[in-house]
Amino acid sequence: MAIATREQAVVDSVPKGLFIGGEWREASGAKTLAVEDPATGETLCEVADATPEDAKAALDAACAAQADWAAHPPRERGEILRRAFEEMTERADELALLMTLEMGKSVKESKAEISYAAEFLRWNAEQAVRIDGRYSTAPNGAGRLLTMKQPVGPCLLITPWNFPAAMGTRKIGPAVAAGCTMVVKPAKLTPLSMLALAQILERAGLPAGVLNVVTAASASAVTGPVIEDPRLRKLSFTGSTEVGRKLIEQSAPNVLKLSMELGGNAPFIVFEDADLDAAVEGAVIAKLRNIGEACTAANRFHVAAPIAGEFAERLAEKMRGLKVGRGTEADTDIGPLVDEDTREKVADLVADATGKGARALVGGAPVDGPGYFYEPTVLGGVTPDARVLEEEIFGPVAPVIAFDSEDDAIAAANDTEFGLVAYLYTRDFKRAMRVCEALETGMVGLNQGIVSNPAAPFGGVKQSGFGREGGYEGIEEYLETKYVAINMD
Repeated sequence: MAIATREQAVVDSVPKGLFIGGEWREASGAKTLAVEDPATGETLCEVADATPEDAKAALDAACAAQADWAAHPPRERGEILRRAFEEMTERADELALLMTLEMGKSVKESKAEISYAAEFLRWNAEQAVRIDGRYSTAPNGAGRLLTMKQPVGPCLLITPWNFPAAMGTRKIGPAVAAGCTMVVKPAKLTPLSMLALAQILERAGLPAGVLNVVTAASASAVTGPVIEDPRLRKLSFTGSTEVGRKLIEQSAPNVLKLSMELGGNAPFIVFEDADLDAAVEGAVIAKLRNIGEACTAANRFHVAAPIAGEFAERLAEKMRGLKVGRGTEADTDIGPLVDEDTREKVADLVADATGKGARALVGGAPVDGPGYFYEPTVLGGVTPDARVLEEEIFGPVAPVIAFDSEDDAIAAANDTEFGLVAYLYTRDFKRAMRVCEALETGMVGLNQGIVSNPAAPFGGVKQSGFGREGGYEGIEEYLETKYVAINMD
C-alpha cells in the first residue's frame, strides 16, 4: 500500500542523516536503517545507521561546545527554546502526521503529544533564567557560604519509541536550559520525530554541537563507547527496566549522574464509593492512551468486589465502541501496535489469562490483515496467578480483578517490583489520603486517568527508576551544586 502524497511529503521533509556538530551527514559506514509504518508493515523511508565512530564524533562535538554553551546567556537559552516551542505549535498537524506514520497512534493522539512535547520547551524556556544559588552567613558567623548551580556537562539522552517527541523535549528542554550539551540516541523504530525536532532546534538558533543526534539499528553499539568515555557526565534513559539495569552497570565506572525512567505496572484502584461513570471514563484514558503502549498505562484494575462485575461490563461497553484502524484516518481511536513482537507479547498474556480462567468480555484477539493491530480487550474474572497482572502489557488489554478491603487493595497494588504510577478512584477524602500515602509509586492519579504534566515531576520508585523529569525538579537533574567557603576574617 503506497502512502498518500501528503504523507510522503511529510516524510520527505525530514532530514535522514546524522546531526553532528551542526551538520547533517551520512553515517560513516554508509549504512541505512529502514523506518516502518506499523499500520501496513511497509517501509516509509531509510535513515542513517550510525557507527561507533559516528557516536564518538557526536560526543566530540558536544564536548567542544560545552564551555561556550555553559557561558551562554540564560535568557538566550530560554529564547531558543521559546522559538522551538512556537514552531512546534505552528507545525502541529504536520508533526503529528509524521509521528503517526512511524509509530501508529491516531493523528488526534499524536497532535496531543505534539502539544505536550512543545510544553516542555516552553516550561524550560521559563526555567532557564531561574537557576538560583544562595548566599548565607556561616552558623558561627566567621565566614560566608556561597552555593552555586552549574551545568553537569555533556549528556547522553536515550529516548523510547512510544512518545518519540515528548520524551525528546522532556530531556532536551532542561538540558538546553541548564547549559548542557548532548548526544541523543532515539529509538530505532521512531527516529523521524527526533530528526524533525533537531531540525526545529537548529532553525531556532541552537549553536552547533549543543545537540547531536545519532540514529542507529544497534543502540548498544553507539551508546556503549559514549558511556565509557570519561568526558560524558550524565546519562538519561527512558525505557525498560531490563535495559536500564544494564545501563546503570555500564555507567558505574565513570560514576555518571543518572536519570532512569523505567518500566511500570500501574494499578487502577476503584473503591465501592467511587463515581463509577467517572472511573470508567478515567479507565479508558489510563488504559488506552498511546494504544496502551505507555509506562503510565493502567496495567491492572483492582475493583471493589461489589462493583467489579459492573465496572468490567461498563468498561467493555466503552471499548466495544472504539474504532480500530490506521492512525491517519480521522475517525480512528485505536491504531496498530508498534511491531509484531509487541503484538505477540500481548496475545501471549491474554492467552495465559484466559487459559487460567479469565473471560474476554470484549476483544481478546489480533486483528486480521496488514499491520500490527490488536482488539481493545477487557478481561473479567482474572485469577491472581495470571501473568497479565505481573508483566507490563504495553497493549490495549484491561484485566479486572476484585478486592475485598482497603488493605487488600493497597497490598495488591504494591505487590510488584515497579513503582511508577497508580490511579485511585474514591469519593472519601480521608481514604484517598490514606491510600495515596500508602501506595509505593512516584506518582498517583486521584480521580483522574492521566498524570503527565510538564509542570510536574515525572518519575518512579523501586525498579521504575529514579530522578525526575518536568516541574521544578526536572532541571535539577542537569545541574551540579558547588559550594564556596568564604573567609571573612
